[in-house]
Amino acid sequence: MKTETYEMVAKTFQGLEEILAKELTDLGAQNVTAGRRMVAFEGDKELMYKANLCCRTALRILKPIVKFTADDPDTLYEMTKDFDWTSIMSVDKTFSIDSVVNSDTFTHSRYVTYRVKDGIVDFFKDRFGADKRPGVRLQDADVIINAHIDGNRVTLSLDSSGESLHKRGYRVAQTDAPINEVLAAGILLKSGWHGECPLVDPMCGSGTFLIEAALIAANINPGVYRKNFAFEQWNDFDEELFERLYNDDSGEREFDYKIYGSDISPKAIAIAEKNIKQAGVGRYIDLSIKPLSQWTEAPAGGVLVTNPPYGERISVADMDGLYEMIGNKLKNVFKGYHAWIIGYQDDYFKRIGLAPSVKMPMLNGSLECELREYIIFEGDYKSFRKSGNSLRKESTDSKGKGKAPRRLTDSEWRIAARKKGFGGKDGNKDDRRRGNRRPAGKPSPLEDKYKAKKLGRQKKEEARMPKPETTIAENPLAVRRNEKALKMITGKKPSIPTMRSRKGWRTGDNNKEKN
Repeated sequence: MKTETYEMVAKTFQGLEEILAKELTDLGAQNVTAGRRMVAFEGDKELMYKANLCCRTALRILKPIVKFTADDPDTLYEMTKDFDWTSIMSVDKTFSIDSVVNSDTFTHSRYVTYRVKDGIVDFFKDRFGADKRPGVRLQDADVIINAHIDGNRVTLSLDSSGESLHKRGYRVAQTDAPINEVLAAGILLKSGWHGECPLVDPMCGSGTFLIEAALIAANINPGVYRKNFAFEQWNDFDEELFERLYNDDSGEREFDYKIYGSDISPKAIAIAEKNIKQAGVGRYIDLSIKPLSQWTEAPAGGVLVTNPPYGERISVADMDGLYEMIGNKLKNVFKGYHAWIIGYQDDYFKRIGLAPSVKMPMLNGSLECELREYIIFEGDYKSFRKSGNSLRKESTDSKGKGKAPRRLTDSEWRIAARKKGFGGKDGNKDDRRRGNRRPAGKPSPLEDKYKAKKLGRQKKEEARMPKPETTIAENPLAVRRNEKALKMITGKKPSIPTMRSRKGWRTGDNNKEKN
């Protein structure tokens, strides 16, 4: 039986769009188009589950359910109310709304949230009675609606992820200003590292780079640590399919090298140890309390990835001296390495004293940062060039095999979006599925319905008014959430998260990890 395919959108950070597009393509997604902080693609229910489980650089996976144009708040309300919300949820469910707005007309995302909420609630009241309506819950709602407005183009989507996918589930403690897990994974994938050599983070903090590197090296899906996904509450949730995908460890592999992490702070290392143990990847990682100044040797032919202090949320007494030391250690200790450093201040980067081979703009939280690569070659630059090497490299995909998918410019994306119907201006999901694409500028059936109702109201008003007015952890991999098992151990505090069993996962590795 042929499965239904539909459009989806994966959200990510600026600078990671091409990496996410590659991940989705590798999973089997079709018509993959990278935009700004997002990737549009097509696939079926299985692909949606896989995207949530497997994508390292996705923040959330959205499934658009209705698109239309709205030039004022009243139209937004009416068009929302006209959608059949019983296809999404029942009156005994709860829902929440997350709004993202880029519009001159709709300038407040909170007001958009209120109008969409009113439209959904009034739909149920009109159909089932004034006291019959789903509840609104800000946290842990059964159904999460994403409202996206670009100009006058409105897209209402189901959020299949729930909590942001950067919340893997293995972090039990953190240092000040830890790097986001999705950003860390994206930087590692941009470096081209997949476990083919050692990796070093000499300022590891709470260990995010180390853990994400271990998951990449062993090809462990980051989603296996999660307690739940929002799609598990949907009417059409296929538990058998999801369990099969969740328990599929056929792609996992052994890692023949080592990941080395250190930090000057004993507290940071203690936190990193807890997170590494929770993730169940301690056998891959060598962790130590060691300031950067004490690095006198490094394993040969590796990759260095680090996120040093920026002088913003975290600072040291001598920031200039720190970055000068980074440059000194790169030149004298990490010869033969490719070093990837994310930073904020260009003045500090200059203190490194090396010419970067790559500069990539990248957001770290609200900070506009840069990711820079430094190729640390042996000997002088002239000899390096004579050997046929170059500091400037062609853009490669996440495995270093040819060029990665290019992210469209904003103007290219707008054209592609109109062709695909994102925003509801030029296409309807059901029309496209039947191969009956609506011509550009032709209103959707939902818009026709609304305009007819609006015209009827106007005629009634005209009849009444002579002059009408115009109006506008190892353990997470071994035991996933299992409510039945919990009932059997009432009165005992479990030493591991409540997660359900994952068939075939290796056991006993926690005994090998550091205490």
